[in-house]
Amino acid sequence: MRKYLTTSVAAAALFAMASPAFADMEAARAFLDAEIGDLSSLSREEQEAEMQWFIDAAEQFRGMDIRVVSETITTHEYESQVLAPAFSAITGINVTHDLIGEGDVIERLQTQMQTGENIYDMYVNDSDLIGTHWRYQQVRNLTDWMAGPAADVTNPNLDLEDFVGISFTTGPDGKVYQLPIQQFANLYWFRYDWFTDPEIMAAFEAEYGYPLGVPVNWSAYEDIAEFFTGREIDGVQVYGHMDYGRKDPSLGWRFTDAWLSMAGAGDVGIPNGLPVDEWGLRVDENSRPVGSCVARGGATNGPAAVYSVEKYVEWLQAYAPPAAAGMTFSESGPVPAQGEIAQQIFWYTAFTADMVREGLPVVNEDGTPKWRMAPSPRGAYWEDGMKLGYQDAGSVTLMQSTPEDRAKAAWLYAQFIASKTVDVKKSHVGLTFVRESTIQHESFTERAPMLGGLVEFYRSPARVQWTPTGTNVPDYPRLAQLWWQAIGDASSGAATAQQAMDNLCREQEAVLSRLERAGVLGDLGPVLNEERDPQYWLDQPGAPKPALENEDPQPMTIGYDELIQSWQNN
Repeated sequence: MRKYLTTSVAAAALFAMASPAFADMEAARAFLDAEIGDLSSLSREEQEAEMQWFIDAAEQFRGMDIRVVSETITTHEYESQVLAPAFSAITGINVTHDLIGEGDVIERLQTQMQTGENIYDMYVNDSDLIGTHWRYQQVRNLTDWMAGPAADVTNPNLDLEDFVGISFTTGPDGKVYQLPIQQFANLYWFRYDWFTDPEIMAAFEAEYGYPLGVPVNWSAYEDIAEFFTGREIDGVQVYGHMDYGRKDPSLGWRFTDAWLSMAGAGDVGIPNGLPVDEWGLRVDENSRPVGSCVARGGATNGPAAVYSVEKYVEWLQAYAPPAAAGMTFSESGPVPAQGEIAQQIFWYTAFTADMVREGLPVVNEDGTPKWRMAPSPRGAYWEDGMKLGYQDAGSVTLMQSTPEDRAKAAWLYAQFIASKTVDVKKSHVGLTFVRESTIQHESFTERAPMLGGLVEFYRSPARVQWTPTGTNVPDYPRLAQLWWQAIGDASSGAATAQQAMDNLCREQEAVLSRLERAGVLGDLGPVLNEERDPQYWLDQPGAPKPALENEDPQPMTIGYDELIQSWQNN
């Protein structure tokens, strides 16, 4: 598989040394020869035609220096280290693509929003901010931008319909505000070799009365966690679950990344529940936030949300390695690859590349993984038609405060790193798919057996149920920071699940109330409902949902190979 990952050192040096005077098809052909080859959804003739378009469109900006920023993940490292120098060599626009922490990206973005100072010409920030961008109107809406000022620098081969996450970056007004350039989902991860071992399978069925397989619901996940925890396999004591619990900002992502939706706390709706979303925020018919607590029609502290936190804490304490409770997201990420974890309900596909490295305990001698990924099991409150998990969609954002010429040059770079010419190769490096044409490329059919179900998932009808934070969240930076503190209290035992979610919903409503009083969001801002007896809202259809008499329904599993076959026959 080295052919998918190799970057020509000589070509990279050529791109780095090229000056604007040499920005032409010679540089483009050198790039295509050294870096792309046949790893593209376009033919070589089509690749060269697309490169010629970039050269022509960039002529007016030749010699300009622009600054771009994104978080530090493999995909963006490839863009920064390989694609940015290539773009500069081909177009004559000099790009500095900075890589910093996700929180730092948001901090810079907030500063530019508050001061109007042009810190960066282009941001790559999560589409989770779509509700913020749509309401504050401080970013260029790309629909009008492409049809108007940027028509002369918009690639006719951009093909927005080919982007699988374009609905994530579309506001309630139907306008596209961001362009996805990397995506990854949180899925269920498990040791396929153990789950298909006849002796282990027989022992599980004898104890629980149903077949060991991919858990369809949380009841089955819990049984499987209990079964594996403390069991010795190949001389190693294993655990049936992995997670993390340290009171740290990353604990907030663990929950805002759709944990409540997996439990079933919100309403039916794709990409997000309406009127109540997976954060428990309710909006009115005009998409104005009206509450978070059940007393105002929200669901953040409703029975389903509390159930989700209780299960998180219970499983962390009972079935995960003891050290997990003190770990952050980044510390816990490598643990399943060490060979002691049977399954993980909340696992990001961004870890795929690190999970298939040669020599790992979870990789066979032939390079195939001993593990697989599959759809996440659903909680007791989940209903058909709801989202079932989270999709991270790092997306290009152009601020209104960026001068038009600089924004146009940055827009050319954005289209280059998401172009059909380069996207297949970029996806082989980072494994963060954004284009349907890339997902269906024959090179991924060839590589699929080495990736543990990643390709099968993205080619399946199930993927539409994995979506980012939606438009109900009016100010993502302010609201997101509340979550880790509340969940941290529950994780540490400083508060019960109910107390933690009561505190969280009140804090969310305090932010909504301040935004309402300030009036900074105009007609799109919060208009909080009057508080009522919570039972009034629990008696209404949809979310918030009343407590179930039985939060532990009949466990269900499905064989992994049967699941894959059902996708292929769909």
